[in-house]
Amino acid sequence: MLEDLKESVLTANLDLPKRGLVTLTWGNVSGRDPSTGLIAIKGSGVPYESMNVEDIVIVSEDGKVVEGNRRPSTDTPTHMALYRGLPGIGGVVHTHSRWAATWAQARRPIPLLGTTHADFCVGPVPLSAPLGPDETWADYEGATGTAIIHALAGRDPLEVPAVLVSGHGPFCWGKSPRAAVEAAVTLEAVAEMAWLTVALAPGAEPLEEHIAARHFSRKHGPDAYYGQG
Repeated sequence: MLEDLKESVLTANLDLPKRGLVTLTWGNVSGRDPSTGLIAIKGSGVPYESMNVEDIVIVSEDGKVVEGNRRPSTDTPTHMALYRGLPGIGGVVHTHSRWAATWAQARRPIPLLGTTHADFCVGPVPLSAPLGPDETWADYEGATGTAIIHALAGRDPLEVPAVLVSGHGPFCWGKSPRAAVEAAVTLEAVAEMAWLTVALAPGAEPLEEHIAARHFSRKHGPDAYYGQG
């Protein structure tokens, strides 16, 4: 089981540069085994071009390395906080992808302007509150996870599969590592389209709520009919 998890996390990590979502080593993917609670995550600072399954580290729910010779990603405490706080997720992705990080640095949620966004997420993509000095120096990565959870304000994490961390970049998630990568790919496209829309039409109105709701429900709702089932 853990070997399968490591392979899926490796594949998801290798997808990030293929999708243009990472520069150098700026990103990581993790996956969680629901039966044990163990988390597989990329080793810290490992180059994507040489990454293999030996670079995937297994950590326990309290953050201790239980398998692997690499140090886990420095973002591991953030991933762990998300698994604890967001029911139903099985994969987490963090990148510094250009368009999503631009919105995060501008300290702006991504407004819901069109149907591409509506297919992806219920409402705007939220922005987390900036951390204070005490949080930053005491438990930076763990506090980042807490800030992300607070930004969701109790909404279903599978309906809002991403949050922008103020001044930092996006965290995305899904039911699996692969689904989390798909969320990160979609978020980047949505972020680019939103930026270009606001540049072209600074006063652009949000998409009508009934159209947004219809688009999300036809793809993700109980009576969804998008795709082949």
